[in-house]
Amino acid sequence: MAFVDPTVSLAEIQDIVAESFPGSGNTCTEIGPGYAIARHDVGDGDIRPGGFISGPTQFSTADAALWYATFVALDRIETMTLTSELSIRFLRPAVGSVLYARADIDMVTRRSVVGTVRMWCDDEPTRITSTAQGTYAIPIPK
Repeated sequence: MAFVDPTVSLAEIQDIVAESFPGSGNTCTEIGPGYAIARHDVGDGDIRPGGFISGPTQFSTADAALWYATFVALDRIETMTLTSELSIRFLRPAVGSVLYARADIDMVTRRSVVGTVRMWCDDEPTRITSTAQGTYAIPIPK
């Protein structure tokens, strides 16, 4: 599937996230043709014993990245897109102060957006800590 540069801007995504979901702890740091990258600054509440970033933190960051990528795939901000399914595989312990998630769009239909997310810590994008795949449902216009 070929994607073009989105006309929706990174600033628009950041603004709508800050306005509609300010407590998420995730930010959109980069967008491009068919992808988006989310960032989560890890806090004490995100850490499990052993110093590992918790599964729920990784899951929510993956979900956020896919939400942002949905805006890119649709080329518009559609805040009412909803996660219809998301599964995650934890590949190795996530240790670091910043968690990143890159969502790449696999398919777009009239009713859904499917994507794959890869996560890593700090500045090690080749050291994947977990991977997820999910689907976002596109709201039906009235």
